[in-house]
Amino acid sequence: MIFAHDTEMSLLSAARLVNTTVEGGDPMRTPADLDAFLDREQYSGVRVGDEAELDEVLVLRHRVRELWTMTEDELVAAVNALLADARALPQLVKHDHWDWHLHATEATDPLAKRVGVETAMALVDVIRADERDRLKVCAAEDCDAVLVDLSKNRSKRYCDVGNCGNRANVAAYRARKAAASG
Repeated sequence: MIFAHDTEMSLLSAARLVNTTVEGGDPMRTPADLDAFLDREQYSGVRVGDEAELDEVLVLRHRVRELWTMTEDELVAAVNALLADARALPQLVKHDHWDWHLHATEATDPLAKRVGVETAMALVDVIRADERDRLKVCAAEDCDAVLVDLSKNRSKRYCDVGNCGNRANVAAYRARKAAASG
């Protein structure tokens, strides 16, 4: 494990949030869609379940997407802004099936604030460990999904959204076959 478990889960959840825009259309069009996403990602705390909450998360999603391609100084400023805007106060907590981990907001704070702070807290670990190169954009030419490379040798190049790695391998195979036969 490269990062603490909660850091890895927060990073992967942030990537999955961003990638909800990738495969043609937006699967988060209604509060019920958002609720289903939050259930899959195991976000705790209060949910209002209205259009305003959905809108706040969609704004946050765009803000999180930008984090993946920022320089280190830009990322530090953006992470600090997310934490300051929320007046984050990190505390160790234990709930549900999770062992000790960090929360920096109250369970009753607005959802977008909690998701933003969880993402920012995870990125603090990324920055401190000098592991920004693990935040990647898919290498497929026709894909702009983001990914978190948690492989030991930092070799992950393709997202898990659009079968991009498989498509690239098939294209390379076909190109080799065509070159060999002609």
